[in-house]
Amino acid sequence: MPEKLFKVNLQEYMLPGQRACQGCGLSLSFRYILKALREDTIYTIPASCLTVLCGLYPTTAVRVPILNCTFPSTAASASGLVAGLRALNREETTVVAIAGDGGTLDIGIQALSGAVERETDFIFVCYDNEGYMNTGTQRSSATPIGATTTTTPLLTKQQHKKDMVRIMAAQDVPYISVSSPSYPLDLYDKFVKAKRIGGSRYMQIAVPCPPGWGYHSKDTVRMGKIAVEAGIVVLCEIEEGKFKFTGRSKVIAERGKRTTVNQYLEKQQRFRRMSTEQKEQFQQWVDTRWEEYREWSQR
Repeated sequence: MPEKLFKVNLQEYMLPGQRACQGCGLSLSFRYILKALREDTIYTIPASCLTVLCGLYPTTAVRVPILNCTFPSTAASASGLVAGLRALNREETTVVAIAGDGGTLDIGIQALSGAVERETDFIFVCYDNEGYMNTGTQRSSATPIGATTTTTPLLTKQQHKKDMVRIMAAQDVPYISVSSPSYPLDLYDKFVKAKRIGGSRYMQIAVPCPPGWGYHSKDTVRMGKIAVEAGIVVLCEIEEGKFKFTGRSKVIAERGKRTTVNQYLEKQQRFRRMSTEQKEQFQQWVDTRWEEYREWSQR
Protein backbone atom coordinates (compact mmCIF):
# COMPACT_ATOMS: atom_id res chain seq x y z
CA MET A 1 0.00 0.00 0.00
CA PRO A 2 1.43 3.43 -0.93
CA GLU A 3 2.64 5.49 2.04
CA LYS A 4 0.43 8.35 0.88
CA LEU A 5 -2.74 6.41 1.73
CA PHE A 6 -1.87 6.55 5.43
CA LYS A 7 -1.97 10.36 5.28
CA VAL A 8 -5.66 10.47 4.35
CA ASN A 9 -7.90 11.60 7.20
CA LEU A 10 -9.63 8.48 8.54
CA GLN A 11 -12.59 10.40 10.00
CA GLU A 12 -15.82 9.96 8.03
CA TYR A 13 -18.04 13.04 7.68
CA MET A 14 -20.60 11.46 5.35
CA LEU A 15 -23.12 9.20 7.03
CA PRO A 16 -24.51 6.00 5.47
CA GLY A 17 -27.87 6.28 3.75
CA GLN A 18 -27.34 9.42 1.66
CA ARG A 19 -29.73 9.94 -1.25
CA ALA A 20 -27.41 10.14 -4.28
CA CYS A 21 -27.88 7.77 -7.22
CA GLN A 22 -26.04 4.46 -7.25
CA GLY A 23 -22.55 4.95 -8.64
CA CYS A 24 -22.71 8.74 -8.21
CA GLY A 25 -19.36 10.41 -8.92
CA LEU A 26 -20.36 13.35 -6.72
CA SER A 27 -20.77 11.20 -3.61
CA LEU A 28 -17.24 9.82 -4.10
CA SER A 29 -15.88 13.33 -4.58
CA PHE A 30 -17.71 14.88 -1.64
CA ARG A 31 -16.51 12.16 0.72
CA TYR A 32 -12.88 13.13 0.04
CA ILE A 33 -13.61 16.86 0.09
CA LEU A 34 -15.06 16.47 3.58
CA LYS A 35 -12.05 14.45 4.72
CA ALA A 36 -9.56 16.96 3.32
CA LEU A 37 -11.22 20.10 4.73
CA ARG A 38 -12.16 18.57 8.09
CA GLU A 39 -14.30 20.05 10.87
CA ASP A 40 -13.89 23.83 10.92
CA THR A 41 -15.63 24.34 7.59
CA ILE A 42 -18.98 25.78 6.52
CA TYR A 43 -20.53 24.85 3.17
CA THR A 44 -23.13 26.65 1.08
CA ILE A 45 -24.89 24.90 -1.79
CA PRO A 46 -27.69 25.77 -4.23
CA ALA A 47 -30.45 23.53 -5.57
CA SER A 48 -28.52 20.61 -7.04
CA CYS A 49 -27.67 16.92 -6.80
CA LEU A 50 -25.66 17.78 -3.67
CA THR A 51 -28.78 19.13 -1.98
CA VAL A 52 -30.39 15.75 -2.57
CA LEU A 53 -27.30 13.92 -1.30
CA CYS A 54 -27.14 15.93 1.92
CA GLY A 55 -30.82 15.37 2.69
CA LEU A 56 -33.91 17.38 3.55
CA TYR A 57 -34.22 19.30 6.81
CA PRO A 58 -34.21 18.19 9.62
CA THR A 59 -32.24 15.13 8.51
CA THR A 60 -28.79 15.24 6.95
CA ALA A 61 -26.21 12.82 5.59
CA VAL A 62 -23.16 14.83 6.66
CA ARG A 63 -21.57 15.94 9.93
CA VAL A 64 -20.74 19.54 8.92
CA PRO A 65 -22.85 22.73 8.74
CA ILE A 66 -24.42 23.33 5.32
CA LEU A 67 -26.41 26.37 4.21
CA ASN A 68 -28.85 25.96 1.34
CA CYS A 69 -29.05 29.00 -0.92
CA THR A 70 -30.82 30.02 -4.13
CA PHE A 71 -29.56 28.77 -7.49
CA PRO A 72 -27.76 31.95 -8.73
CA SER A 73 -26.35 33.09 -5.40
CA THR A 74 -23.89 30.42 -4.27
CA ALA A 75 -20.80 32.64 -4.40
CA ALA A 76 -22.76 35.59 -2.97
CA SER A 77 -23.91 33.37 -0.12
CA ALA A 78 -20.30 32.37 0.53
CA SER A 79 -19.27 36.04 0.49
CA GLY A 80 -21.84 36.73 3.21
CA LEU A 81 -20.57 33.84 5.30
CA VAL A 82 -16.99 35.11 4.99
CA ALA A 83 -18.06 38.61 6.09
CA GLY A 84 -20.07 37.25 8.99
CA LEU A 85 -17.25 35.05 10.24
CA ARG A 86 -14.84 37.98 9.98
CA ALA A 87 -17.18 40.05 12.17
CA LEU A 88 -17.09 37.22 14.72
CA ASN A 89 -13.27 36.99 14.56
CA ARG A 90 -13.52 33.50 13.10
CA GLU A 91 -11.41 34.02 9.99
CA GLU A 92 -9.75 30.62 10.44
CA THR A 93 -13.03 28.88 9.49
CA THR A 94 -13.02 27.75 5.87
CA VAL A 95 -15.99 28.75 3.71
CA VAL A 96 -16.76 26.47 0.78
CA ALA A 97 -19.32 27.02 -1.98
CA ILE A 98 -20.21 23.93 -4.01
CA ALA A 99 -22.38 24.01 -7.13
CA GLY A 100 -22.88 21.92 -10.24
CA ASP A 101 -21.91 23.07 -13.70
CA GLY A 102 -25.36 24.62 -14.20
CA GLY A 103 -24.99 26.58 -10.96
CA THR A 104 -21.45 27.60 -11.89
CA LEU A 105 -21.00 28.06 -15.64
CA ASP A 106 -24.58 29.24 -16.25
CA ILE A 107 -26.83 30.47 -13.47
CA GLY A 108 -24.12 31.25 -10.93
CA ILE A 109 -21.35 32.74 -13.06
CA GLN A 110 -22.24 36.37 -12.27
CA ALA A 111 -21.97 35.90 -8.49
CA LEU A 112 -18.82 33.80 -8.87
CA SER A 113 -17.09 36.33 -11.12
CA GLY A 114 -17.97 39.13 -8.71
CA ALA A 115 -16.74 37.22 -5.66
CA VAL A 116 -13.35 36.36 -7.15
CA GLU A 117 -12.96 39.93 -8.47
CA ARG A 118 -13.36 41.10 -4.85
CA GLU A 119 -10.76 38.48 -3.83
CA THR A 120 -13.17 36.83 -1.41
CA ASP A 121 -11.39 34.35 0.86
CA PHE A 122 -13.28 31.16 0.01
CA ILE A 123 -13.15 27.91 -1.97
CA PHE A 124 -15.57 27.56 -4.86
CA VAL A 125 -16.09 24.00 -6.08
CA CYS A 126 -17.77 23.15 -9.37
CA TYR A 127 -18.72 19.50 -9.68
CA ASP A 128 -19.03 19.18 -13.41
CA ASN A 129 -21.37 16.39 -14.52
CA GLU A 130 -22.01 18.23 -17.79
CA GLY A 131 -25.71 18.92 -17.45
CA TYR A 132 -28.62 19.72 -15.14
CA MET A 133 -28.81 16.16 -13.83
CA ASN A 134 -30.91 16.79 -10.72
CA THR A 135 -33.85 17.96 -12.83
CA GLY A 136 -33.75 15.43 -15.65
CA THR A 137 -30.58 15.83 -17.75
CA GLN A 138 -31.04 19.22 -19.39
CA ARG A 139 -28.31 20.86 -21.46
CA SER A 140 -25.82 23.19 -19.76
CA SER A 141 -22.92 25.14 -21.23
CA ALA A 142 -20.69 22.36 -19.88
CA THR A 143 -22.45 19.71 -21.97
CA PRO A 144 -20.01 18.53 -24.66
CA ILE A 145 -20.68 18.70 -28.37
CA GLY A 146 -22.63 15.74 -29.72
CA ALA A 147 -24.37 14.85 -26.46
CA THR A 148 -28.13 14.27 -26.34
CA THR A 149 -30.12 15.88 -23.52
CA THR A 150 -33.81 16.56 -22.90
CA THR A 151 -33.32 20.15 -24.12
CA THR A 152 -31.27 19.72 -27.31
CA PRO A 153 -33.87 20.35 -30.05
CA LEU A 154 -31.42 19.45 -32.84
CA LEU A 155 -30.96 15.97 -31.26
CA THR A 156 -27.43 16.76 -30.07
CA LYS A 157 -25.64 19.78 -28.64
CA GLN A 158 -23.93 21.74 -31.40
CA GLN A 159 -21.36 23.65 -29.33
CA HIS A 160 -18.23 22.69 -27.39
CA LYS A 161 -18.34 23.03 -23.60
CA LYS A 162 -17.41 26.27 -21.91
CA ASP A 163 -13.86 26.31 -20.52
CA MET A 164 -14.49 27.65 -17.05
CA VAL A 165 -10.94 26.92 -15.93
CA ARG A 166 -9.51 29.45 -18.35
CA ILE A 167 -12.24 31.96 -17.50
CA MET A 168 -11.18 31.77 -13.85
CA ALA A 169 -7.51 31.96 -14.85
CA ALA A 170 -8.30 35.15 -16.78
CA GLN A 171 -9.56 36.63 -13.50
CA ASP A 172 -6.20 35.89 -11.85
CA VAL A 173 -7.60 33.49 -9.26
CA PRO A 174 -4.58 32.50 -7.10
CA TYR A 175 -5.33 28.77 -7.06
CA ILE A 176 -7.26 26.69 -9.61
CA SER A 177 -7.39 22.93 -9.93
CA VAL A 178 -9.11 20.17 -11.89
CA SER A 179 -9.56 16.73 -10.34
CA SER A 180 -11.56 13.52 -10.70
CA PRO A 181 -13.10 11.11 -8.16
CA SER A 182 -11.44 8.32 -10.16
CA TYR A 183 -8.14 9.60 -8.71
CA PRO A 184 -9.14 10.29 -5.10
CA LEU A 185 -5.66 10.92 -3.69
CA ASP A 186 -5.01 13.62 -6.28
CA LEU A 187 -8.36 15.17 -5.38
CA TYR A 188 -7.71 14.90 -1.64
CA ASP A 189 -4.25 16.49 -1.85
CA LYS A 190 -5.58 19.46 -3.83
CA PHE A 191 -8.22 20.24 -1.22
CA VAL A 192 -5.75 19.91 1.64
CA LYS A 193 -3.54 22.38 -0.22
CA ALA A 194 -6.42 24.75 -1.02
CA LYS A 195 -7.42 24.98 2.65
CA ARG A 196 -3.97 26.44 3.43
CA ILE A 197 -4.11 29.09 0.69
CA GLY A 198 -5.75 32.47 1.20
CA GLY A 199 -7.94 34.35 -1.24
CA SER A 200 -10.28 32.95 -3.87
CA ARG A 201 -9.79 29.35 -4.95
CA TYR A 202 -11.62 27.67 -7.83
CA MET A 203 -11.70 23.88 -7.96
CA GLN A 204 -13.41 21.91 -10.71
CA ILE A 205 -14.17 18.20 -10.41
CA ALA A 206 -15.11 16.09 -13.44
CA VAL A 207 -17.98 14.02 -12.05
CA PRO A 208 -19.28 11.03 -14.06
CA CYS A 209 -23.07 10.59 -13.85
CA PRO A 210 -24.55 7.14 -14.61
CA PRO A 211 -28.18 8.14 -15.33
CA GLY A 212 -27.31 11.38 -17.13
CA TRP A 213 -24.54 9.95 -19.27
CA GLY A 214 -26.10 6.55 -19.87
CA TYR A 215 -23.67 3.94 -18.54
CA HIS A 216 -23.85 1.23 -15.87
CA SER A 217 -23.38 2.50 -12.31
CA LYS A 218 -20.53 0.04 -11.66
CA ASP A 219 -18.40 1.81 -14.28
CA THR A 220 -18.15 5.29 -12.70
CA VAL A 221 -14.48 5.05 -11.69
CA ARG A 222 -13.59 3.46 -15.00
CA MET A 223 -15.41 6.20 -16.92
CA GLY A 224 -13.45 8.88 -15.10
CA LYS A 225 -10.17 7.15 -15.86
CA ILE A 226 -10.98 6.82 -19.57
CA ALA A 227 -11.71 10.56 -19.69
CA VAL A 228 -8.29 11.34 -18.21
CA GLU A 229 -6.45 8.88 -20.47
CA ALA A 230 -7.97 10.56 -23.54
CA GLY A 231 -7.16 14.06 -22.30
CA ILE A 232 -10.83 15.00 -22.11
CA VAL A 233 -10.32 15.68 -18.41
CA VAL A 234 -6.93 17.20 -17.59
CA LEU A 235 -5.81 16.84 -13.98
CA CYS A 236 -3.97 20.07 -13.24
CA GLU A 237 -3.23 23.02 -11.00
CA ILE A 238 -2.81 26.70 -11.84
CA GLU A 239 -1.01 28.63 -9.12
CA GLU A 240 -0.47 32.35 -9.58
CA GLY A 241 -0.90 31.88 -13.32
CA LYS A 242 1.53 28.94 -13.60
CA PHE A 243 0.01 25.79 -15.09
CA LYS A 244 1.14 22.27 -14.26
CA PHE A 245 -0.19 18.79 -14.96
CA THR A 246 -0.79 16.59 -11.91
CA GLY A 247 -1.32 12.92 -11.19
CA ARG A 248 -2.14 10.69 -14.11
CA SER A 249 -2.27 13.62 -16.55
CA LYS A 250 1.34 14.45 -15.65
CA VAL A 251 2.38 10.90 -16.54
CA ILE A 252 0.50 11.09 -19.84
CA ALA A 253 2.07 14.46 -20.66
CA GLU A 254 5.56 13.09 -19.98
CA ARG A 255 5.09 9.99 -22.11
CA GLY A 256 3.36 12.01 -24.84
CA LYS A 257 0.61 9.51 -25.62
CA ARG A 258 -3.14 9.75 -25.10
CA THR A 259 -5.93 7.42 -26.17
CA THR A 260 -8.55 8.59 -28.68
CA VAL A 261 -11.92 9.89 -27.54
CA ASN A 262 -13.81 7.05 -29.26
CA GLN A 263 -13.55 4.64 -26.33
CA TYR A 264 -15.05 7.31 -24.07
CA LEU A 265 -17.85 8.22 -26.47
CA GLU A 266 -18.95 4.70 -27.34
CA LYS A 267 -19.53 3.74 -23.71
CA GLN A 268 -22.19 6.42 -23.09
CA GLN A 269 -25.75 6.50 -24.37
CA ARG A 270 -25.78 10.30 -24.48
CA PHE A 271 -23.46 10.18 -27.52
CA ARG A 272 -25.50 7.61 -29.47
CA ARG A 273 -26.70 10.24 -31.97
CA MET A 274 -23.34 11.94 -32.36
CA SER A 275 -22.33 12.38 -36.00
CA THR A 276 -18.96 11.39 -37.44
CA GLU A 277 -18.23 15.06 -38.03
CA GLN A 278 -18.95 15.89 -34.39
CA LYS A 279 -16.66 13.07 -33.23
CA GLU A 280 -13.87 14.56 -35.32
CA GLN A 281 -14.62 18.03 -33.95
CA PHE A 282 -14.57 16.69 -30.41
CA GLN A 283 -11.21 14.98 -30.94
CA GLN A 284 -9.77 18.13 -32.48
CA TRP A 285 -11.05 20.23 -29.56
CA VAL A 286 -9.41 17.86 -27.06
CA ASP A 287 -6.13 17.81 -29.01
CA THR A 288 -5.99 21.59 -29.36
CA ARG A 289 -6.70 22.24 -25.69
CA TRP A 290 -4.13 19.63 -24.63
CA GLU A 291 -1.41 21.27 -26.72
CA GLU A 292 -2.34 24.68 -25.38
CA TYR A 293 -2.00 23.34 -21.83
CA ARG A 294 1.37 21.79 -22.70
CA GLU A 295 2.60 25.13 -23.99
CA TRP A 296 1.23 26.86 -20.88
CA SER A 297 3.09 24.42 -18.62
CA GLN A 298 6.39 25.27 -20.32
CA ARG A 299 6.16 29.05 -19.87
